[in-house]
Amino acid sequence: MLLDNQEITYSIGQDCLEPDTQGSVTLKEGKAHIAIGTMDKPGFRDCQLSLQARGRTYKHHIKVGFSPEEILPYTQMPDDFEDFWKQALEEQARCPLLPEVKYVEAYSSDQVACYLVKLPCGRPGQFVYGYLTKPRGEGRYPVVVSPPGAGIKPMDPLKTLFYAENNCIRLDMEIHGINPALDAETYRDISRTFGDHHQNGYLANGITHRDTYYMKRVYLACVRAVDYVCTLPEWDGVNLIAQGGSQGGALALILSALDSRITACVANHPALSDMAGYAEKGRTGGYPHFGRTYKGVDLTPEVIRTLAYYDVVNFARLITVPVFLTWGFNDNVCPPTTSYAVYNVLTCPKEALITPVNEHWVSTATRYVQLDWIQSQLK
Repeated sequence: MLLDNQEITYSIGQDCLEPDTQGSVTLKEGKAHIAIGTMDKPGFRDCQLSLQARGRTYKHHIKVGFSPEEILPYTQMPDDFEDFWKQALEEQARCPLLPEVKYVEAYSSDQVACYLVKLPCGRPGQFVYGYLTKPRGEGRYPVVVSPPGAGIKPMDPLKTLFYAENNCIRLDMEIHGINPALDAETYRDISRTFGDHHQNGYLANGITHRDTYYMKRVYLACVRAVDYVCTLPEWDGVNLIAQGGSQGGALALILSALDSRITACVANHPALSDMAGYAEKGRTGGYPHFGRTYKGVDLTPEVIRTLAYYDVVNFARLITVPVFLTWGFNDNVCPPTTSYAVYNVLTCPKEALITPVNEHWVSTATRYVQLDWIQSQLK
């Protein structure tokens, strides 16, 4: 319990921007009042709190929204956006689908069979991987394709076995062409070189031109995953759901726009959303925060032009299938400003689950709510 006369310092500013107000308050009977101010445009203000007690520093923050249902993105759609991706998909389709599939006993059970899948993607010699889990039995099932969150890291299909245990086939994707069976130390070495936020990181690789940007291959790899799951004899032939969180949430939304075979989408706090937002003074941008905290990447005209072809908000404008989107107000990785920017441009059937206290995480309860929503959408 906090003691009386305890001092709390605070700073207040717009979502993920520099604070414009700082000060301190003293608790009286465990309470204090802080005026966070208001906004003359839709958005969020963030109150950062810090307390020194018993030799330790405790921190917390609270974001408050002002007309967030009216937030619109900075990012605009290029005139040839759809033509660019149509051509890219046609080029991808010329790559033969020759999957390599290996049974993985360590991740299998009496209810679930797990397989490591290797898929050719892009030019000859390029691949992506994934763990396919499916119910044991003779039935036909819906399929969930799940791209990964940001970074280069090992995969653990045990976390999502409950999908197969609830009669869904699931493909958890790897997008970098790195075998997920490699040991954790090897993954750490690779991530230190290509996964962190610097000029050599994959999110900045080739970013000055739309045709050289690393994420082009990643987006097309998600479509290649759908190509594969559509060949599974256990698929029910109808239901294909894209699902993911953060970068994975972004890719799930992008996949839902790129591939007409997708029938529903579930996304948590999508990254890659309104990425060029920081180019406008006083505006919040989305992960990976180019122009603000991403080292060595400025929002030059060339970068802004590239990002317009890869931003979730432009794909969201094209989605026609039902979308279930979740996010929290206190998220500093994928700020609520940009989640609202995505949700507000969706014109498809849509539902939101907003958990104001959440930062960049999802509870187990929410994961099961998402599965329930998916099952409610089955045809």
